[in-house]
Amino acid sequence: MNIGIMGTGNIADYLLKSINEERQIVGTVTAVFGRNREAGGQLEKQYKTRFYQDFDSFIGSDMDMVIEAAAVEVAAAYSIPVLENQKDLVVSSIGAFADAAFLETVRKTAEMNGRTVHLPSGAVGGLDLLKSANALGGLEKVMITTRKSPASLGLEGISEEKLLFDGPAGEAIKKFPKNVNVALALSLAGIGTEKTGVRVIADPSVERNTHTIEVEGSFGNMAMTIENLPMPGNPKTSYLAALSVLAALKNQGKPIVIG
Repeated sequence: MNIGIMGTGNIADYLLKSINEERQIVGTVTAVFGRNREAGGQLEKQYKTRFYQDFDSFIGSDMDMVIEAAAVEVAAAYSIPVLENQKDLVVSSIGAFADAAFLETVRKTAEMNGRTVHLPSGAVGGLDLLKSANALGGLEKVMITTRKSPASLGLEGISEEKLLFDGPAGEAIKKFPKNVNVALALSLAGIGTEKTGVRVIADPSVERNTHTIEVEGSFGNMAMTIENLPMPGNPKTSYLAALSVLAALKNQGKPIVIG
């Protein structure tokens, strides 16, 4: 399997190391697309791949699947062209699908072209439970409280705990597009962006990105807390987000998939 990656940041570097250097999966990253010529050139040299700044040249190269590991804007701009070029797609910035109409367009495009779009669980868990609990519309409440350091949220000058947001997931992803992809993942697996509640808290005392999920429904109740270590060199990205992309790749073509 030949793989293309959109993005030249920490997640792209991690995936290239895991795939091309450590051979964690059966496949090779043959192409990388991005705007940062310096970062892209370094990845090209270190991992023996090909770096492109032109999307048409990138998508026209020999690959079977594209991984978006860049930003919401990149996922929004290129998801449909990737699918129209007959490539499967893995999207890490699932905040791009906060727009229900865009999500439906992506779904129809994938269906028309016989392609698959993978949305990894990212830095959160419990998605299988949400899907099961909502199989017959039995979910009543889904709330996620995200607690991060000010640095993780790209903020400065906050010296004590501060509630930054309390509202629906649809608004949260617009306000914090790089920080609450987990909320959208829960929304898509459960009761939608308008009914899924989100709290975002900046807390200088925390060293890990913490997500507390509370769910109620006809199945019963669930409460779960996840404490994620950030990616080395990038406090805004949870390490588990990169691992979830790698896990999605490892499940490709397996005769048995758990969960």
